[in-house]
Amino acid sequence: MRAMVIDRYGPPEVFRENSVRIIPLKEQDVLIRNCATSVNPVDWKVREGYLKERLRLQFPAILGWDSAGIIEKTGDKVTHFKPGDKVFSRPDIARPGTYAEYVVVDESLVAFKPEPLTFLEAASVPLAGLTAWEALKGRSSIGAGQKVLIHGGAGGVGGYAIQLAKAAGCYVITTARALNEEYVRSLGADEVIDYESQDFSSRVHDCDIVLDTVGGKVQDKSFGVLKQGGILVSITEMPDQNKAKNHGVEATWFFLEPDGQKLASLGHLFAEGKIRPTVEHIFSLANIAEAHRMSQQGHVRGKIGIVIDPKEAYQK
Repeated sequence: MRAMVIDRYGPPEVFRENSVRIIPLKEQDVLIRNCATSVNPVDWKVREGYLKERLRLQFPAILGWDSAGIIEKTGDKVTHFKPGDKVFSRPDIARPGTYAEYVVVDESLVAFKPEPLTFLEAASVPLAGLTAWEALKGRSSIGAGQKVLIHGGAGGVGGYAIQLAKAAGCYVITTARALNEEYVRSLGADEVIDYESQDFSSRVHDCDIVLDTVGGKVQDKSFGVLKQGGILVSITEMPDQNKAKNHGVEATWFFLEPDGQKLASLGHLFAEGKIRPTVEHIFSLANIAEAHRMSQQGHVRGKIGIVIDPKEAYQK
């Protein structure tokens, strides 16, 4: 199969196109013919070697952890899927990734693609959407009437988190650049703070939940905007537990573990129109290096989509 691989950690230029053998299917694996994938910030962090203590690659390596495509083959003990099914997945990060024509995934990590979404749109969902889901529904108990602060609302995780919080009946505050205010309000944000000119910590108080997608000083200031018993959930770094204790709040961090059942639940919200995807920039698989450069520069609105099969990527 055709794939974009890297032979070492380094800048975007390390990507090269290669012909790669598909790994053998285990009994509960499915073989997905990828129609599209997407780029997440974790992709270029892995490529640069920032996460090699946690995830040590075997070179040549295939990156990418979003898949939307059609099942070509199933293992002997697969029970929920069959060839021809349209699916999406956040595969196991320890196996060859999705910057390729095919990917092998355990069926427990797969869900049926939401019918209203194209493959390209569906590919924007798994990693970012599941991260938002886990932050708000797994690590915190989101509910109607709560006040939620989401940092970086214009990004992939932030955008899905805004919509999830709004669908749950929350009052949603987000930080974003001024030029993205209209966009994040269209996702459901009730209040928008321009982080380039305003200090959120002087404007926001008594939040039930803060989702930290930034880290550093932003995380430190976030303790002070929570009410007693509130929770800070970070996807960047483990919060200081002493600071959490001093403020009378909880604080946690997580690295996403994929889950097909959670992805299916998330997919239902897309099918019902309660959440929508945003694929702001689109590249071909051959131009994955350019997509990484864009992601690494930051300030990307929504997700960066990657077309693998031009004939299928825009189909539902």
